[in-house]
Amino acid sequence: MAVISCTTFIHITHLKNQMNQEIIKEIENQNYEELTLLFEKFLAGQIEKNKAAGLVLGLSGGIDSAVLAYLCKRNLREKTLAMIMPDTDITPKYETEDALKMIALTGIQYKLIDIRPIVKEYSMYLEPNDWAKGNLRARIRTNILYYYANAKNYLVLGSSDKSEHLIGYFTKFGDGAADLVPIISLYKLQVRKIAEYLGVPKNVIEKKSSAHLWKEHEAEKEIGVSYEEIDSILYCLFDKKLSVDETVQKTQIGKDTVNKVYSLHLKSEHKRESAQKPQRK
Repeated sequence: MAVISCTTFIHITHLKNQMNQEIIKEIENQNYEELTLLFEKFLAGQIEKNKAAGLVLGLSGGIDSAVLAYLCKRNLREKTLAMIMPDTDITPKYETEDALKMIALTGIQYKLIDIRPIVKEYSMYLEPNDWAKGNLRARIRTNILYYYANAKNYLVLGSSDKSEHLIGYFTKFGDGAADLVPIISLYKLQVRKIAEYLGVPKNVIEKKSSAHLWKEHEAEKEIGVSYEEIDSILYCLFDKKLSVDETVQKTQIGKDTVNKVYSLHLKSEHKRESAQKPQRK
């Protein structure tokens, strides 16, 4: 996954302004009060069903994990543990500050662990590869989440949303690993809207999405497509069951971009399925 040039990113912004805004309004037009109650009931029900003592989540300072924290603080505050796990070599200071600000606002329990020394220890034994090391950071965080889940009889909350799940924009056995994925039915645009409903700080809602797997990492720059475009394309392809050509016409987004998003979906199928095995007669 390569970072794109500034020229390409300017082109993305131009396309965003050209696309069909009615599709975006249709995606965003949801009953967020009803969805919040649904997610709350789901989380409480899963704790009871699995005889768990509570929930543990990774709180990055980004919007997806913020929504999880704000969902949990409503009725499960005393049963929720948030893990803040920056790599201080690459994680911007403001992300950790935003995460700690949300801890103060929600009142949920937390632990702050700098994973930098863990990454460095791994790196002593591995051949250099920045891309692989980025995904290693995600897997280290998941190891820590499951450590505390085991220690406390908690369930691990995953922060995957529908947009990133469908295009495979997550680390396999990293941030893609979880026991419960409450917001996986929400596109990124819908996550932003439910965040507004829940009272997530405005700066968290408006900041550029990033897993911060390496320095100056931004999701839209890496993918090469804006979330407005991604959501519009996926919504037409999978919710409306339109063809690629029909999606181009409906969204007013170029065919190359539509094909790219659809290709990301197809190439990442292995991430959404369990390990494959040979079929015996």
